[in-house]
Amino acid sequence: MTQLVMSSNLSVKLSRFIFVAIIFCVSPGCEDIVLNNPYTKPDNQLTVLYSSFSERPKHLDPAVAYSSNEYALIGQIYEPPLQYHYLKRPYTLVPLTATAMPVIHYLDKMQKPLPADAEVKKIAWSDYQITLQPGIYFQPHPAFAKNPAGGYMYHNLTEEQLSHIAKLGDFHATGTRELTARDYIYEIKRIADPRNHSPIAEIMKQHIAGLKQFSDQLEGKSINEIRQVTVSGIKLISRYQYRIRIKGKYPQFIYWLAMPFFSALPWEADVFYSQPGLKTNNISLDWYPVGTGPFMLEENNPNLRMVMVKNPNYHGEKYPFSGASGDTEQGLLMDAGKPLPFIDKVVYTLEKETIPYWNKFLQGYYDASGIASDSFDQAIQFTGSGSVELTPVLQEKHIQLQTAVTTSIFYMGFNMLDAVVGGYTEQARKLRRAISIAVDYEEYISIFMNGRGVPAQGLLPPGIYGYSKNKQGINTYVYDWINGHAQRKPLGIAKQLMIAAGYPAGVDPKTGNALILYLDTPASGPDDRARLNWYRKQFEKLGIQLVIRSTDYNRFQQKMRSGNAQIFMWGWNADYPDPENFFFLLYGSNAKVGHGGENAANFKHPEFDRLFEKMRNMDNGPERLRLIRKLQEIMRFEAPWIFGFHPKSFSLYQSWYHNAKPNLMANNTLKYIRIDTRQRTKMRRLWNHPVLWPIVLTAAAVLLLMLVPAFIAYRSRARATISG
Repeated sequence: MTQLVMSSNLSVKLSRFIFVAIIFCVSPGCEDIVLNNPYTKPDNQLTVLYSSFSERPKHLDPAVAYSSNEYALIGQIYEPPLQYHYLKRPYTLVPLTATAMPVIHYLDKMQKPLPADAEVKKIAWSDYQITLQPGIYFQPHPAFAKNPAGGYMYHNLTEEQLSHIAKLGDFHATGTRELTARDYIYEIKRIADPRNHSPIAEIMKQHIAGLKQFSDQLEGKSINEIRQVTVSGIKLISRYQYRIRIKGKYPQFIYWLAMPFFSALPWEADVFYSQPGLKTNNISLDWYPVGTGPFMLEENNPNLRMVMVKNPNYHGEKYPFSGASGDTEQGLLMDAGKPLPFIDKVVYTLEKETIPYWNKFLQGYYDASGIASDSFDQAIQFTGSGSVELTPVLQEKHIQLQTAVTTSIFYMGFNMLDAVVGGYTEQARKLRRAISIAVDYEEYISIFMNGRGVPAQGLLPPGIYGYSKNKQGINTYVYDWINGHAQRKPLGIAKQLMIAAGYPAGVDPKTGNALILYLDTPASGPDDRARLNWYRKQFEKLGIQLVIRSTDYNRFQQKMRSGNAQIFMWGWNADYPDPENFFFLLYGSNAKVGHGGENAANFKHPEFDRLFEKMRNMDNGPERLRLIRKLQEIMRFEAPWIFGFHPKSFSLYQSWYHNAKPNLMANNTLKYIRIDTRQRTKMRRLWNHPVLWPIVLTAAAVLLLMLVPAFIAYRSRARATISG
């Protein structure tokens, strides 16, 4: 009897517990519960942008960093004197920390002034004079902290002091100081310092007067000694003004002044980070940048997340008042004149796989997303006219789609030193043209790029000065203009060219068998196999047997440098929006063989080189445009490349993500983004509302199962009592 009572009481207690749980789960307050939120510490009082990274940036030092994942961070932290206007197109440079655009003076060999329209051959020197805004301060940092006597607190740390330091946050005192012209001069010196291995050191030595001589005398010198050594071509004029002297005329130099390489870096940070005890704990410029930009890096945990917060010392830039055509209609000028940045904090979470990232984006836990191949069909659908739009699921979420043709080109190149595909004979030229027609990049873009690309008609992508569209801009050796569109020439034309080249039906007359050509590539993974097989089939259309020679990247690079590759695939992304940055890829003096340059095809054409040398240093105008078109025609005629395609970027933004506009040149765009946190919170709750009916149903079933034995026991006890 005792056991029966205890069992009954336990059932009653459990029943009450389950009943209370059911009432709680169906109550109105339960609707606000979001059970799958990945952020354990919500920042309810801050405007936070949520993004991700898949690989830790290797360098955050502006003299060394040169990759997109590095620029995604340092572009928000460091400030060069110039920047690209966020909204205007074509891309336009505007002052950032400078008061105005640099004043440029031309000088002859005797250093006498020349007029602005002087002939290029008369210009021996170009002086760029830059004036900075006063009142700009660096972010708070221990490198600036001083003791009451005015000395730096952390520039000469003892072993005892270092033993208590594991991260930058362990330094309790911070300081700041005003940005001056010396900080920009110091960074240029750091570019030239061989110990920093700056990727642009050699090209800058060719252009900045005295930089090579300065670099040659730095061996063994300390940071303080380097500060005292002068560069003949760089002059400090005043606290806020400095001058850079360029050899000859090099108009493209102004674009370099908008890149992180030419940002300001305080010497105090260099001295601070140079202490060996800090380097052992990864406390260095590569982990903790020091800048004047709108954000500063607060947390750097490559195994979990990276966090940037608003720089409390930021000098207060404002959102642009004007933009390009259509920006007003698209709501891109609603924040005109408002102080930047709009965001308080940026959280980058480590995401190694694309599918988890995509799912979190759909749940509202990431604010923007690209589109990986795995999720393309979930995001994009093609209309009957061939245009793209979002799928109904994403349209219901009011997600925004933005596309932009990148300032890049991917191409297949011929080694012009090769005895078969190279050379400047009519036979070799027709062989290259035949292959250019046969390799159907429209099909490639459709199969492997999900339509995210534009077939290239020449070297220049859209958005670069000199690019021509429509009929005027097509490659007439590969395309015909039919019904208002460029259409690839029929395969029959390519076969006729093969006959004219001496390879009827692809047969090599020397062997009587199919012509064998070799494609060298470092691509060898499973994902590359389908692409390489596709290339084989393109050559098979002409009867050519394409042999793939896959190797590791170092071996591939060695083959390219020695000229032992026959056909190869390569790509180029613009450093700055000028045609010179593309045409130099085929400039003879920039050949890979013998010069170690970026001309991987080893194309050497006297007329092309002559026109390039004339065009490269000209200002934009009718004469430069005429030379650009001549250069394009020479390349199309000689066909050292199969002009492949310009990739097209597809970006998705949540409805609460405002002021998004693709800017393929700027790397400091986070300051313009505004997040509507109230809408984000609302949509997250709506999209992640917990489905509770299975819990309620299960709980009810458990309750019923528990009550049945109790009821049976009660009836049995009642019968026993009556019988007694």
